[in-house]
Amino acid sequence: MSEDRDKEIRRGADESTDVLVRKRLKRPKMFRVIFHNDDYTTRDFVVMVLMQYFHKSHSEATTLMLQIHTQGKGIAGLYPRDIAESKKMQVESLAREYEMPLRLTLETEDVGKEENG
Repeated sequence: MSEDRDKEIRRGADESTDVLVRKRLKRPKMFRVIFHNDDYTTRDFVVMVLMQYFHKSHSEATTLMLQIHTQGKGIAGLYPRDIAESKKMQVESLAREYEMPLRLTLETEDVGKEENG
């Protein structure tokens, strides 16, 4: 009887093969959080926000603030959409509390990149 059972198991293995299909997870689209220069938001406020919300060191925040001031804008960080939107809302809300017109925008990571192919 064990021979019959062994034949069934072998026959079953030979007749059908299960193929496991693994789904690959796509990386989320990333967004740049961009600060824009204006004539009223203080430099100290921008440095403070960059340190508090974007976890920059004082020297990194100061360098980025100067870039924003001289070039008109600067990238504070690269995040998935929900995090980028949250940071933008938090910073702009804080700026309004301090009566500053600081403006941030979001831009997808692939903007300006050429596609190969």
